[in-house]
Amino acid sequence: MAAESGVSPQAEYIQHHLVHLNNLGEKQTTIAQFNVVNYDSLFWSIFMGLVVVLCLWYVARRASSGVPGRFQGAVEMVVDMVDDQAKGIVNSAKSRLFVTPLALTVFLWIAVMNALDLLPVDLPGTIFHALGWGRHPGDFLYYHRILPTADLNVPMGMSLGVLLLMFYYGIKIKRPGGFVKELFTAPFHAHGIGGVILAPINLLMNIIEYAAKSVSLGMRLFGNMFAGELLFLLIALLGGAWTGFNGTSIALGLGQIVAGSIWSVFHILIVLLQAFIFMMLTLVYIGQAHEGH
Repeated sequence: MAAESGVSPQAEYIQHHLVHLNNLGEKQTTIAQFNVVNYDSLFWSIFMGLVVVLCLWYVARRASSGVPGRFQGAVEMVVDMVDDQAKGIVNSAKSRLFVTPLALTVFLWIAVMNALDLLPVDLPGTIFHALGWGRHPGDFLYYHRILPTADLNVPMGMSLGVLLLMFYYGIKIKRPGGFVKELFTAPFHAHGIGGVILAPINLLMNIIEYAAKSVSLGMRLFGNMFAGELLFLLIALLGGAWTGFNGTSIALGLGQIVAGSIWSVFHILIVLLQAFIFMMLTLVYIGQAHEGH
């Protein structure tokens, strides 16, 4: 099939792994295609969210005032870290009652979703094939991507939620009149005719600011995780070049093991760093919504 279509086996391998299990049964043709539902991203993001909630519930249920176990101690360290960051950024104690748990959920949720990228890229397909699924085009689970944060819809959906929270707290803290007034009077302050002239410019600047915050928040997470996923696929091609017990195949196989191990160790930092950055920017943007220009 690769020879007939003019696509190399390597390119076909990568293209196959970058198609979602969706209602189309094929790769979507445009970046924004609202009639497409990626079932794999929905399943894994919801499943990882449930894992986070159940783990936190388990720790809270078994928490004691005595010496904590290692798992409880690790969770408490994360909770204290998020709480300290929230106190330093969001100046409203009342808002922190919601914002701090939100930041904790965002950090852990993104971290466990990102961690799915550390699984071998062909492991899901191997399991599906063993069960008799996804062996041929058109079969159930022929296309399947396990990493939700490498699907642009997931990071952008989360960033849209942060944008809505920015509007909510901006209106709540400054009142509707004050929020709208700030859109037209900041960042360039002026009085009289100068204020009237600058009002459209201020509005445009604020719209651009909100849009840039939202888009950059989602694209940063998506770009890093998509690049990491693609690099894992390229490393997997080294092992896919095996043709028998010869010098070239052995060298490529060893290269895959070495490169995959090194990149996996480095990718652990990326997994946690991207979750931390998304959480911190969420706190920063919500904190800015509590303040005026």
